[in-house]
Amino acid sequence: MSGSVNKVILVGHLGRDPEIRFSQAGKKIANFSIATSDHWNDRQTAERRERTEWHRIVVFNEGLAAICESYLKKGSKVYLEGALRTRKWQGQDGKDNYTTEVVLEAFNASLTMLDTRRDGPPPADDPAGYGNASTSQNRPSTDPDLDDDIPF
Repeated sequence: MSGSVNKVILVGHLGRDPEIRFSQAGKKIANFSIATSDHWNDRQTAERRERTEWHRIVVFNEGLAAICESYLKKGSKVYLEGALRTRKWQGQDGKDNYTTEVVLEAFNASLTMLDTRRDGPPPADDPAGYGNASTSQNRPSTDPDLDDDIPF
């Protein structure tokens, strides 16, 4: 195999408000964690079980980081697409530590808010106010000339 794929798709709820910081170059970066849950019935006891996984999210895309800052809060439900990245850092004790994060950057990242409409003015690119934000360009056209019937 000559290529590989590093893509993560998650739907979950924010565990805390996004933390906004800036890189040395002055670019906005958003950090937050989301929880995803699996539900099942235990075969032996018939009890309802749940397992929650926490995922660290880092948004390097400035447009998406601005959306995070303005519209996301603890409990918000989001759909996101990004890539896994593991980074190494040294703790105060001198030991090497590793953290695996889902990174949203550049053109291959996507973030969609799945909550219902929020109070306050909608962003300019979302006149309906439903809070969908994405770096993808697959938005329906509002051009009336494109509403013609397609013959197939």
